Amino acid sequence: MTLTGRCYCGAIRYRAQSEIKARIQCCCRECQFISGGNPNVIVTLDADTFIYEQGTPKQFTRGDLPAPVTREFCAECGTHLLTRSPRMQGLVLVKVGTLDDPAVFGGPDLVIFTCDRQDFHHVPDDVPTYERRVQAG
Repeated sequence: MTLTGRCYCGAIRYRAQSEIKARIQCCCRECQFISGGNPNVIVTLDADTFIYEQGTPKQFTRGDLPAPVTREFCAECGTHLLTRSPRMQGLVLVKVGTLDDPAVFGGPDLVIFTCDRQDFHHVPDDVPTYERRVQAG
């Protein structure tokens, strides 16, 4: 499956030749900052197939957290494109809104960080929820 996407202003374009590994809704406080208050919806893709075809994103990694994630975004328009997590080696967490066809998301397979969920967040009734992140293995 080929997935393509871009930032809002079009300065950055990307492509990934990967099946979607997971469809996730994240309610963590950090995602709320980035989204403007709502959960983020993401798809996880194979990192080794993900390439920027146009432009170079700016990166941000907090220095005050153990094992912080790195967030990549457009320096021109501020669109948050993806997250790279040291806990999820080999994967990139792509923001669904940046996909050329966001409809491929379809809905979350799971919802994480419900411990930070706000009362106004919608969490589907028919998907597994986790107070924090999903533990591998």
